[in-house]
Order: sequence, then structure tokens, then C-alpha cells
Amino acid sequence: MTARASRESTARTNRTDRSDRSDRTDTVAAVVRQWQDVHPGLDTGPMEIIGRINRSAALLQQAEDAPLRRAGLSRPEFDLLGALRRTGHELTPGELARETFSSGAAVTKRLKQLTERGLVERRVDTRDRRVAHLRLTERGRELVDGILPEQLAYETAVLSVLDGEKQGELASLLGELLGQLEGRLGAFRA
Repeated sequence: MTARASRESTARTNRTDRSDRSDRTDTVAAVVRQWQDVHPGLDTGPMEIIGRINRSAALLQQAEDAPLRRAGLSRPEFDLLGALRRTGHELTPGELARETFSSGAAVTKRLKQLTERGLVERRVDTRDRRVAHLRLTERGRELVDGILPEQLAYETAVLSVLDGEKQGELASLLGELLGQLEGRLGAFRA
């Protein structure tokens, strides 16, 4: 069997396995159907998963987080404040970048804004003046503690289209995927 014949056989098998899902009407399903019309032998399984993850993430980002918006915060700003709150101790800008999966430049820009708003304060390291230690101000702590329950209620409402069992299953599958991807994507970027 040639490599192409093998791929086409695999694609047919994968399409058969997903035939019960052919009635889906989300935008990714339409894209997949179009690709299958153009390339009937193409296995679109990865597109069905990654496309839906990307589309869901984009819609969640577009919707913005209402509680955060009302507080005048962006999600990345809240993530910085949240990292300072949940770790319970001072962090350097580099540690904050790692905690929030952000670039150093992005963290520096956000910290400047949060400091100007009186939500974060800097302390210069006594041994190395080039190092800054950051912590929440009382106002910053109160803001995070006030927003978090409302933010979680908002996220619960967004996810309410899935019952608890499906949410648990989705969280488990995404956790498994994320655990496999973290630290390993560099190998795929060649």
C-alpha cells in the first residue's frame, strides 16, 4: 500500500468514526466539510479539535470578561494581580512573567499601569538595586478578592451550556492535552 493510499484509508476511517458528528453546525464543522469536499482523502480530525479550541478561545476573548471590564482591568492585568494574590508573597517581574506566561516587556508595561493605579507597589532589593520585588497594595488585594467571586460566577455562566459531567470531562481532556504540550511544542516548531 502506498503512503497516499494509507493516508486516504486512515482519513476514510476517521471520517467514519466521526460520522455521528456530521450534523454539527458550528463554524469549524462548515470549514471541515469544505476541506473534505476539496480534499476527500484528507484527515481533518486535528482541524476539528484544534480549530474548535482556537475558535472557542477567540470567542471567549472577544466577549471579554464583564466583571474585569467593569473594574477597568484587562485579563492580562487581572492575571498579574491574581498571581501576586495567589502566591501570597512578593514576586520579581521575571517571576511574574513565568507565572502568567507573558513576555517580560508585557509584564513591565502592565506593572507600570497597575503601579500608577495604586494596585501594585515595588520594593527595590536591598542587595541588588537592579531587582524589584512586587506586591499588591491593600487596594489591589481588595480589588482581586472582590472581583474573583464575580469572575468565577461569570465563567460558570459561560460554561453552563455543558452539564457538570461534560465540564469535568472537558477539563480532564484539556488538562491531559496541555500536560502533553507544555514544554514539548518546541519540537514541533522546526
